[in-house]
Amino acid sequence: MTNLTLNDGRTMPQLGLGTYQIPDAQVATIVRAGLGVGFRLVDTAAIYHNERGVGEGMRNDDAFLTTKLWNDRHTDAAAALDESLALLGRDAVDLYLIHWPVPAVDDYVDAWQSLIKLRDAGKARSIGVSNFMPEHLDRIIEATGVTPAVNQIELHPTFQQRDCAAYNADHGIVTQSWSPLGQGETLRDERIVGIADRIGATPAQVIIAWHLAKGYSVIPKTGNVDRLASNFAAQEVTLSADDVAAIDAMDEANGRMGPDPTNF
Repeated sequence: MTNLTLNDGRTMPQLGLGTYQIPDAQVATIVRAGLGVGFRLVDTAAIYHNERGVGEGMRNDDAFLTTKLWNDRHTDAAAALDESLALLGRDAVDLYLIHWPVPAVDDYVDAWQSLIKLRDAGKARSIGVSNFMPEHLDRIIEATGVTPAVNQIELHPTFQQRDCAAYNADHGIVTQSWSPLGQGETLRDERIVGIADRIGATPAQVIIAWHLAKGYSVIPKTGNVDRLASNFAAQEVTLSADDVAAIDAMDEANGRMGPDPTNF
C-alpha cells in the first residue's frame, strides 16, 4: 500500500474505498470486507446518509477515515462535524472536506475558516475540499493562508480536469479522484478493454492503475464484496508509458458526468 504525504506532514493511503450510494444498512458489511482485503482508507460524507454504517464497519479499526461537510452547513461546520462524529462513533476524523463550494451562496470561505479551527481543535486531523476549482482555491488560500491538503474532484479517463489537477500539484494539494471508473461507462470502452486483455487485468484494474500512475489518490466504490479484492489488487498492475499515454488521450472536454461546481 502506497501512502501519499500531505502538505500538513501527515500521510494518507493513495488507494481508498468509496461508499457513495451504498445504503447505511449494507455499508458496514462492505467496509469490513474492504478492510479485510487491505484497504486502509474509507471515504464517506454526511449527504451519503451512511456514516453510522461506515462507523460500525470500522469499529476498532484505525484506518484513515474521511467525511464531508454538506452544502447547507457551511456556516455551521462545527455542529455538522459533531453530528458526523456521533454517527461514526469517533472523536475525530482523519480528513474533513468541504463537499462543494456552492459559489452562488458564497459561504465557502467561512466554512474553510471553520475547518481550520476544527483541525486546530483536533477534531479533523487534516482538512481539505472537494469539487473546488482554482478560483475557489485561490480565495480560501488568500483569505486564510491555509492550503487544503486534498481536493477531491470528478476525474476519470474521459474527464481528466488537467487544469485543476495541475493547480493542485503546483500548490502541494493531493488530487483525489471521485467517480474514477467513469460511473462504470469507461469500463466498457474498447481502449480500456484492449489494454486489460493484453496485460491480463480487469478494465477496472487498468483504470485504477492509471490513477495511481498519475499520482492521484483514488477511491473506487463497489457494493460488490467480490470486486473489493480485485480493485485492491490494481496496485499490482503496471502500465507501460504507452498505456498511460493511450488513456491520457481519452480525455474529453465535455466528459463531465456529475454536477458542475461553478453552478451547483
